[in-house]
Amino acid sequence: MASSGGIRIPGRLPLLLTQEGVLLPGSTLRFSVHSPRNMQLVGQRLLRGTSLKSTIIGLIPDTRDPQHDSEDLPALHKIGTAGIAVQVVGSNWPKPHYTLLITGLCRFRVSKLLTERPFVLAEVEQLDKLEQYTSSAAEGVAAGGGELAELSQKFYQAAVQLLGMLDTSVPAVAKFRRLLDSLPRETLPDVVASMIRTSNKEKLQVLDAVSMEERFKKALPMLTRQIDGLKLLQKTRKMSPDNEKRVLSVRKGGVFPGRQFNLDEDDEDDEDDTGALERKVHGANMPETALRVCLKELKRLKKMPQSMPEYALTRNYLDLMVELPWSKSTKDCLDIHAARTLLDNDHYAMDKLKRRVLEYLAVRQLKTTLKGPILCFVGPPGVGKTSVGRSIARTLGREFQRIALGGVCDQSDIRGHRRTYVGSMPGRIINGLKTVGVNNPVFLLDEVDKLGKSLQGDPAAALLEVLDPEQNHSFTDHYLNVNFDLSQVLFIATANTTATIPPALLDRMEVLQVPGYTQEEKVEIAHRHLIPNQLEQHGLTPQQLHIPQETTQDIICRYTREAGVRSLERKIGALCRAVAVRVAEGRRLPRTESVAPEEDKATPPEMPIVIDLSALKDILGPPLFEMEVSERLTLPGVALGLAWTPLGGEIMFVEASRAEGDGQLTLTGQLGDVMKESAHLAISWLRANAKTYRLTNMVGGPDPLEGTDIHLHFPAGAVTKDGPSAGVTIVTCLASLFSGRLVRSDVAMTGEITLRGLVLPVGGIKDKVLAAHRAGVRRVILPQRSEKDLDELPANVRADLDFIPAQNLDQVLNASFHGGFPGTAGAAGTDSHPQLSSKL
Repeated sequence: MASSGGIRIPGRLPLLLTQEGVLLPGSTLRFSVHSPRNMQLVGQRLLRGTSLKSTIIGLIPDTRDPQHDSEDLPALHKIGTAGIAVQVVGSNWPKPHYTLLITGLCRFRVSKLLTERPFVLAEVEQLDKLEQYTSSAAEGVAAGGGELAELSQKFYQAAVQLLGMLDTSVPAVAKFRRLLDSLPRETLPDVVASMIRTSNKEKLQVLDAVSMEERFKKALPMLTRQIDGLKLLQKTRKMSPDNEKRVLSVRKGGVFPGRQFNLDEDDEDDEDDTGALERKVHGANMPETALRVCLKELKRLKKMPQSMPEYALTRNYLDLMVELPWSKSTKDCLDIHAARTLLDNDHYAMDKLKRRVLEYLAVRQLKTTLKGPILCFVGPPGVGKTSVGRSIARTLGREFQRIALGGVCDQSDIRGHRRTYVGSMPGRIINGLKTVGVNNPVFLLDEVDKLGKSLQGDPAAALLEVLDPEQNHSFTDHYLNVNFDLSQVLFIATANTTATIPPALLDRMEVLQVPGYTQEEKVEIAHRHLIPNQLEQHGLTPQQLHIPQETTQDIICRYTREAGVRSLERKIGALCRAVAVRVAEGRRLPRTESVAPEEDKATPPEMPIVIDLSALKDILGPPLFEMEVSERLTLPGVALGLAWTPLGGEIMFVEASRAEGDGQLTLTGQLGDVMKESAHLAISWLRANAKTYRLTNMVGGPDPLEGTDIHLHFPAGAVTKDGPSAGVTIVTCLASLFSGRLVRSDVAMTGEITLRGLVLPVGGIKDKVLAAHRAGVRRVILPQRSEKDLDELPANVRADLDFIPAQNLDQVLNASFHGGFPGTAGAAGTDSHPQLSSKL
């Protein structure tokens, strides 16, 4: 008992209305206080009280619905428990509240309600006497005969039987045994009812039992039911009492005296839970550094009450550490012949990428400790960069994880948040490893060139450690705060351009260019992969729809102009949808205007439905692109250049006109600073060499700009254009304008120029040449130092085109005009390759 002889509760008690449980005399419970009335009681009485009596309060069970939040005072229960507040703890999370540890003293009856606000105050009548019972006194009362003594003895024997069914080696059970021997018999119903598994309604019945006989009668069936439940549990599990698992769980928040026990065989003990977690930590086979951190956090977790917010954070951290694949890996499939077959079946062309993967497999077969390379596939959209990464994972027999980096502007997405922040979590790298469950997957970092930068840091800088083969063996995530080995991960990054990738990050990756497809490659890809895939997606079969190669070529040339095959796949999907409608309606696909609609409806469709050029126009509409090169080059002052964009190569017309004026140069077409400088360079070079090439102005003078205004225009004005590659095109266009001669309609060119007339190399040669091939161009002028880039072109493209390597502008002008250009070294020659000029 928490009382001593002679102490009586005050006649007026502040009342605490509780919905969380029923406090019985002799037991200790923890209550959470958050209602306004109860908060005022704690603040004004418990926190300011100095004497023992000031810490005594009355607890009245609130039998209302817990969801009821009305401030009206309910009808009070007449019987309550007076208790001493042993501990008061305040907290502001998740909202202001107090946690009270209260030990029950005795029962009382509410005589009169005095005040309702700021807290409830009532006159009370004490029902139980607070005498200091001893063992001899208890035996004397029990030996007094009658029904009370019989009930007391029966209850005591049942309690002893219950203890005999439990494991006495458990400290909580041993504590209960000592209490049973030392407590007076009269206190047993209250103490035992608060320990065994009972509902609040049953505890309320024991609280309302004022007489001793009634109290024993109410509590004895509850104790008997607990004994019967343990017997059934032992019989079901076929276990002896000595081996019975502990069903006595220690409830946090204090017991009598000082602790309370709950005999619930179904509840999982907290100590068992942390023990299982500790076994998982030891079984995770993590490095020694990480193991020490986990054991330290686990030690803190055991000392931490579950009500603390940090408990869940620590538990989540330990769960993540256990789930990470510290030593789990998959075995590589090192069959190079099977890998080659799989890559060829999944992807057409892409020889350079396939060769690099096979090289990795071969070296991996010879040296098993090879670190995973960091490959970066750079190319226009729709050429299969992402899908080839998935095929590489299948080839190696590894798990595949794709991480989309487009638009990511927070470095915490890569490195994770520190655990001091609310809502902290690991970064995408660690989350991906947790998802795949192995430490050597294939990670595809998609759209690495579209990383952003904000006040939250630079994620591209955070990737430096991830993608550095010499550092990623000790990658540190802010959430983990321990090293994790990423050296076995095969990282594959994709990008449309390297211009927006920081140089430090680009230096850590092996860049593999993935150019666009030729027309022949697109036809093969369409019939090998795209058409079968679209037929399956639209519920059609090859016996219902047939697309000839001529139709596919027409779609590629006249309806799509792209480096990849996404638009081509969408056009094929449109054909499939149109055929699906007619197959579902039982109609024939109209091919000629002579077929009447009524006759067509009545006639079932012939299988397979063949998409010819007429049907293609009916479904897709008029062609979007026409071969307009020869039509545009019908006047002097027009030349065809080649440009590179992140979407692939493009052809670019350059137009020039002149009128009388004072020698001004006008540039239009949304040009960047570099391209404007190329135009000024071209004008200066032509003025310096006007006599050599017989260039005149409108009045016949030797200076082309004297009395003449020049307007230089680049069509598609809505598209921003910049770069030095248009230098030779601008020179050719202005030379055509000043000389009055037409540029050859089958010539396209690219190259940077200098003030001395030299042609310097440029990039993107393969994409530019493929664009010229798509446009029907037959002659391509390019810098001589870029001729080495032609080795990457397919053989059929090299056979279709005539390449003119130029070292200076003299050679460019000679190859751009029929019969050469006046003043050049090869002007009198034919269309053969010009000889290198020594004039410059």
